[in-house]
Amino acid sequence: MRTKGVIFDCDGTLLDTMDMWHEIEADLARASGVEPSEELAAELAPLTLPEVAAYFHERHGLGASNDDVLGMLTESAIKGYGTIAAARPGTLAVVEALAAAGVCMSVASSSSQAMLQAGLAHAGFLPYLDAVFSVDDVGESKRSPKVYHAAREVMGTTVAETWGAEDAIYAVRTLNKAGYRTVGIYDTDPSGTWEQLQAEATLAITTWEGFDIARLG
Repeated sequence: MRTKGVIFDCDGTLLDTMDMWHEIEADLARASGVEPSEELAAELAPLTLPEVAAYFHERHGLGASNDDVLGMLTESAIKGYGTIAAARPGTLAVVEALAAAGVCMSVASSSSQAMLQAGLAHAGFLPYLDAVFSVDDVGESKRSPKVYHAAREVMGTTVAETWGAEDAIYAVRTLNKAGYRTVGIYDTDPSGTWEQLQAEATLAITTWEGFDIARLG
């Protein structure tokens, strides 16, 4: 394969955790006196965890501090990742096929390392990954390509040899601007509608089930 590396997002791309996250955020919203909604979910989608914590503390008065709310988020999420996080249908088969073809793989995510390690281990992905990066490790959100470049550099691949797989439309756009080819996988409309993914991604799919890695070139 001409492709030498693939950078996967975690939530909604490898792992089916978006409903878990939406429920955690909805619980925070209710605790803040805010009604959960699709509009709120879309507003929170591009934010890092510290930014989500700040959103609920600074704008809605939840908790004693930003760090207090971040602790609530982290505690709920680590428990969920380590016990209920599951691979999206077909993802393990795709990862195994890529590994057999000699393609390097890494993860770049907005979730924390503790969450990523718990979830990726629980779902069986860790043995196949060269690197796991959180935006916390690079100090910038996915509105910047820094986390993708860090994951790619560990794999030792060039931008031209590397695909990025994402469900969030804003992250697909970041990858596109940085020169990566992109797989947009549909998860939920707050992450990016199917029509948006089709318009923006190099390749748009609705599931990994039956996915032929030859489509990555």
